[in-house]
Amino acid sequence: MNQALVHLSFDRQPTGLYDPIRYVLSLGGKRIRPVLMLMSYNLYKKDIETCMPAALGLEVYHNYTLLHDDLMDRAEVRRGKPCVHKKWDDNTAILSGDSMLVLAFQMMQQCDASVLAPLLSSFTETALEIGEGQQMDMEFESRLDVTEDEYIEMIRLKTSVLLACATSLGALQAGAKEGDVKTLYSFGEKLGLAFQLQDDLLDVYGDFATFGKRIGGDILENKKTFLLINAFQMAGDEQRAELLRWLETSPSTAEGEQEKIEAVTRLYDEIGVRPLAEHRINEFFHEARMALESLVLPLERKQPLWEFAMSLMQRQS
Repeated sequence: MNQALVHLSFDRQPTGLYDPIRYVLSLGGKRIRPVLMLMSYNLYKKDIETCMPAALGLEVYHNYTLLHDDLMDRAEVRRGKPCVHKKWDDNTAILSGDSMLVLAFQMMQQCDASVLAPLLSSFTETALEIGEGQQMDMEFESRLDVTEDEYIEMIRLKTSVLLACATSLGALQAGAKEGDVKTLYSFGEKLGLAFQLQDDLLDVYGDFATFGKRIGGDILENKKTFLLINAFQMAGDEQRAELLRWLETSPSTAEGEQEKIEAVTRLYDEIGVRPLAEHRINEFFHEARMALESLVLPLERKQPLWEFAMSLMQRQS
């Protein structure tokens, strides 16, 4: 998949528009979404090359969202390399990102004509939902009263629906029954929710070597995560006051940052939000498994997709 993305041909001009796109796609990544699409297609058919244009289109779209997210967040580095707006400039990032969105739709249009209409309809709806999720996330930044249900809906829109789109569109292109397409959408959706909640958890309790980014980053950024939202709701008066104090603290030294991370983590431990998060992760992961198991297909066909899902969650069973 990485090779297929790197070798995508952008023969148009000017190169100043397309060089940043090539750069973004060369940075690598797990390629979770196109792999899910190809594996879902492979549940029904073996000629995955037929599904490749749409899979590549989905990954180009995903990287478009990352490019714009980095710009909005004023991030400096993506996968160890300078973000597009740092390597070039803001205007280039906006325009190249917009072009990636158009290119993604262009690639989607290369699917079989018999499924083109429902495929584009689903992809368009997903793209709109992701924008809605991003807006909700932005609005949460200025709120302290975000509920768990609101947060789950936000991550469903911002993160989960793209995994659901991948799994359902793989099945759609393979000619699966409508019921199977819906079931695989549910599988991807629940897996995405479990995946994002685990990301919240690992940001606080993970290991840098396996997590791949700094532990405690969400705490330093005051992100409204599942842990913080529930800590506010479950905290006693003194605990809530301390949480608020740390939210208003912006350390200027490495020592101060570590102090904030340790203090908020201690509060999470005292309040007991970690077991709550683990329970919800297990709940969504179980629902994903039940969806996949409900498909009337030979076990040996479903097993590779489930093993991939477990690898995403770093699980053995």
